[in-house]
Amino acid sequence: MEEESGSSSSSTPIVRLRHRKRSNEVIPEEDKAGESRLLVNDRTKYKSFLVRTYSTLWMIGGFVVIVYMGHLYITAMVVVIQIYMAKELFNLLRRAHEDKCLPWFRLLNWHFFFTAMLFVYGRILSQRLANTVTADKFLYRLVSGLIKYHMAICYFLYIIGFMWFILSLKKKMYKYQFGQYAWTHMILIIVFTQSAFTVANIFEGIFWFLLPASLIIINDIFAYIFGFFFGRTPLIKLSPKKTWEGFIGASVTTIISAFLLADILGRFPWLTCPRQDLSTGWLHCDPGPLFKPEPFTLPAWIPEWFPWKEIMVLPVQWHALCLGLFASIIAPFGGFFASGFKRAFKIKDFGDSIPGHGGITDRMDCQMVMAVFAYIYLQSFIVSQSLSVDKILDQILTNLTLVEQEALFTKLGQMLQDRGATIIGFS
Repeated sequence: MEEESGSSSSSTPIVRLRHRKRSNEVIPEEDKAGESRLLVNDRTKYKSFLVRTYSTLWMIGGFVVIVYMGHLYITAMVVVIQIYMAKELFNLLRRAHEDKCLPWFRLLNWHFFFTAMLFVYGRILSQRLANTVTADKFLYRLVSGLIKYHMAICYFLYIIGFMWFILSLKKKMYKYQFGQYAWTHMILIIVFTQSAFTVANIFEGIFWFLLPASLIIINDIFAYIFGFFFGRTPLIKLSPKKTWEGFIGASVTTIISAFLLADILGRFPWLTCPRQDLSTGWLHCDPGPLFKPEPFTLPAWIPEWFPWKEIMVLPVQWHALCLGLFASIIAPFGGFFASGFKRAFKIKDFGDSIPGHGGITDRMDCQMVMAVFAYIYLQSFIVSQSLSVDKILDQILTNLTLVEQEALFTKLGQMLQDRGATIIGFS
């Protein structure tokens, strides 16, 4: 019997079934059934619209209050947003079982996070902190010493974290630990790239933070509204609810809003003046040529019945059009990237901090792209072309000590005398 069964089994062809490997991409149930996921066909859209509207109004109200309070409070808001973003992203690849075996490993992630925070903000705010404590000699010396050794302090803090990581390695946990180590550093790059440029924009003038951030908010709101009422044509597979109607409608609205909003915001010195210290008092300064109205003659093709042939325009409004174009055409790709990222990890949202919107990271995906562009545009096309004698003197008076100022003016006098210039009243 054994031989018979053996021969029969050997003669029976072996059937090998190949199972197709499943994709990691999340396929929504509506897509599987062939139904549309557009907002116009969503039966619960009005309920979600009310929840989303309530959350949006609450966020805008809080945002306006913080902007009114000034540069330091806006920076504090950015720090809080960073912490929430890091928390959401740290939790994305977290595994409860492995974390139980590594009780201090989660703390190591935050050690790297706050070390990066100290490095980034130290480089941006160090001189402004020194300007704030100039009157107190002891604090000024203490801050000056910290600034001098700032990079060394941050480096040794990182080395401590690096050694901590090596000493915490456990057998059979290497893959998970090295994966978390790499993931932590990727989070630091994502979060602090955006925040560093954002804070730099804030202290160049709240205008350069508020306008780009507002344009992203406007674009997001109107993309949702136009898609809600008119969306019929899908835009991109990564975001099934995004439509061409929403994208085009939001783009036109954002560009128009950029031109008009720049005119409104550009008339307040509180928003346009750069901040050279960390105080919270009101600012008053020469607005500079960008924020001084100039006459603009309307093109000849404007109909004769139009009552105005010439209008007053702030030069910064033309720059705002470039920001509006980027916010409406390029910045949304940050949202598409986040959508693909969420599909890869099979999650709907990064968190649930904001009802109707998801997590903080879900709201900041486009802001990250916009903040970097705003900084690069500001430094490339505006700051380099807007230097004046008053601004140079302001930098000298705020960043140099009295002895350094005297040495500078003496040196300038000698240089001018060598060139044959006559200096009136210089001794």
